[in-house]
Amino acid sequence: MTSASPATATAATPFPAGLLTNRTVVLGKLLPFAVFAAVLVPLALTRWSGSTAWPDALTVDLSGPLGRTSDWIIDNRDHHPLFLYFFGHISNAVVLSVRGVYLLLLAIGWAGVTAGAGLIAWRVAGVRLAVTAAVAFAVCGGLGMWVPTMQTLALMVVAVTASVVLGALLGLAAGLSDRLYRMTRPLLDTMQVLPAFAYLLPVVLIFGIGVPAAVLATVVYAAPPMARLTALGLREADGGVMEAVSSLGATAKQRLLTARLPLARPRLLLGLNQTIMMALSMAVIASVIGAAGLGDRVYQALASVDVGAALAAGLPIVLLAVVLDRTTAAAGAGTRTESRGVDIIRGGRRGWAVVALGVFLVAVAGRLAGRLEWPAGGTVPIAEPVNRVVDWMTDHLYSGVPVVGGTADWAGHFTTWILDPLRGGLQALPWWVLLLVVAALALLIGTWRTALTAVLALAAIGVLGVWKPSLDTLSQVLAAVAVTLVIGFAAGIAAARSARVEALLRPVLDVFQTLPQFVYLIPVVALFGVGRAPAVAAAVVYALPAVVRITTQGLRQVDPAALESARSLGATGVQQLRQVQLPLAGPALRLALNQGVVLVLAVVIIGGLVGGGALGYDVVYGLAQGDLATGLVAGAAIVCLGLMLDRVTQPAERVRRKGA
Repeated sequence: MTSASPATATAATPFPAGLLTNRTVVLGKLLPFAVFAAVLVPLALTRWSGSTAWPDALTVDLSGPLGRTSDWIIDNRDHHPLFLYFFGHISNAVVLSVRGVYLLLLAIGWAGVTAGAGLIAWRVAGVRLAVTAAVAFAVCGGLGMWVPTMQTLALMVVAVTASVVLGALLGLAAGLSDRLYRMTRPLLDTMQVLPAFAYLLPVVLIFGIGVPAAVLATVVYAAPPMARLTALGLREADGGVMEAVSSLGATAKQRLLTARLPLARPRLLLGLNQTIMMALSMAVIASVIGAAGLGDRVYQALASVDVGAALAAGLPIVLLAVVLDRTTAAAGAGTRTESRGVDIIRGGRRGWAVVALGVFLVAVAGRLAGRLEWPAGGTVPIAEPVNRVVDWMTDHLYSGVPVVGGTADWAGHFTTWILDPLRGGLQALPWWVLLLVVAALALLIGTWRTALTAVLALAAIGVLGVWKPSLDTLSQVLAAVAVTLVIGFAAGIAAARSARVEALLRPVLDVFQTLPQFVYLIPVVALFGVGRAPAVAAAVVYALPAVVRITTQGLRQVDPAALESARSLGATGVQQLRQVQLPLAGPALRLALNQGVVLVLAVVIIGGLVGGGALGYDVVYGLAQGDLATGLVAGAAIVCLGLMLDRVTQPAERVRRKGA
């Protein structure tokens, strides 16, 4: 078949007209912008010339006010009424709640907890997930991590409960009021984009090192998804159903309880799912400020560069995440897999009664047998074999590999050929040029309001006085996003075109998405050394699963009729991909780009721990030294950077729908 196939022509028929329309829109947007820039730039050059960096006259020094705030908190933390009668009661409630859940789990015993996990999964989704849940908890014990797993589980139960309650209340208010919805959006954006390390410092200043600070930091990080999805579910309630309920004379409360909330149930359960996953991802970070459990084991092992011990503690976190993810996802989908008779037993209150009775009987049997603790002889140590594998990889792959060179050489070349020129190019550009470029990109993909938001976010970085380190961070983010997209799009296309490839990739992506970032940080450093290259590698590993999944889903959801039409006209597989699938999956691919940027930026702080420098290092330094000004300013700059990148990468359709 020739290159200009009928299938290609069919798929591309609307393209020329669309291209002309797009050109007209582009010119219509950029022409007023060019006139505005032609007037503004000379004025800026006249007032602030002579340097490419952000002018000192336009910076605001926040170190004084933030330093005084930090000193006041430290001086008044032990006797001021605000701390004694407000924050003190919150701290005590958190400690008592976590301790109560932990003692309950220990009282039930390993057999009761394992049986409970299996029975709850059986109640929600069926036998297959029940077996998976029970095996996952048994593996946690088999790795010698039963007590730390219970400590983490107790912390997560309290943190997730608080996150769900807070998120549901915020989402309920935002879902029922347009004004509150507009007011809560920037708050939720800040909570979700602000790096965890940045707000660990104020939390530690107020509550001190320990469980309360860890739980509250987790709540701040994990509550936004619940709030967003609750508001979205309530606002998306079917208009016809709501009108019918109103016509029957239902009050506002009755409409909420009998119509809105039941219609929003899938969104609510998805919010619960995302909240649990976000909370578990904080397990290791929370250990930095005194949280016991698996996160503390991972952190201590990494401090002594013991990859095996870190993996032994990290795997239970992955297993908990997988079990909770599958269980809550099945609850949201309302999965039923058994026969009608079994399903009747499993459904409704009868099913929960069976779960409670089963856990009670197993717990009593374990206590009577004196087997509450995991058997000491039932553990399998994996630390030493893993460390031997890591040592072999370091000895044979780090350097001296014939022809291709070692991983240290790859890291050096990546830094020399990509990171250094990219950073140097960004820092060499005049500040006003970067503002114009960001404004033009945001304007092309969105609206004038989008462009204004992006420019103000970038300008805020300069006002905060961290222009140069922010551009250093931006260079690393751009490089990591480029690598992520190349690998992610390739893997996503392969998975979309082959069910076998998708089946092979799924467990790998599950592990990458749930494994704590600290765990794979040490193998990355062992292979690539310390510097900006391993920071980029860690960001790629973290962001890759989302890009692959979104790409795969977008390509699989392409209209089958369009593909069938192309095949009937003789289009090859490559032509179908290029001329049909990729254009029709454009929104999903742009969403993958957007999520790749956001997730890469989320690992900036982790990269600062392994030589990434720039803003990530400033946040870590601020936490380590108790320097509120350095940590919060760098964290705020990362938020502004994330807001700017989000505005220049999100699809125009999404911007218009949100009214941005």
